[in-house]
Amino acid sequence: MERLNSNLYLQNCYIMKENERLRKKAQLLNQENQALLSELKQKLSKANNNNSKGKNSATSAIPDLNLGSTSNPNPSQP
Repeated sequence: MERLNSNLYLQNCYIMKENERLRKKAQLLNQENQALLSELKQKLSKANNNNSKGKNSATSAIPDLNLGSTSNPNPSQP
């Protein structure tokens, strides 16, 4: 029984370590995604302003990718 507990404890430690690694990777990917989205919106806004002043904004067609996200932006807090 003690051996089983030790094995389960080690598995749990590995899972927690892997979870932390994946959480950090997800945070970095989210930051990169936000930066790219912001850059895209700026470029489209500039292009829209240069091409026509009276038409609808092209940036309104870009969906906010965070609206459908169920992930917590700060996963360390419940």
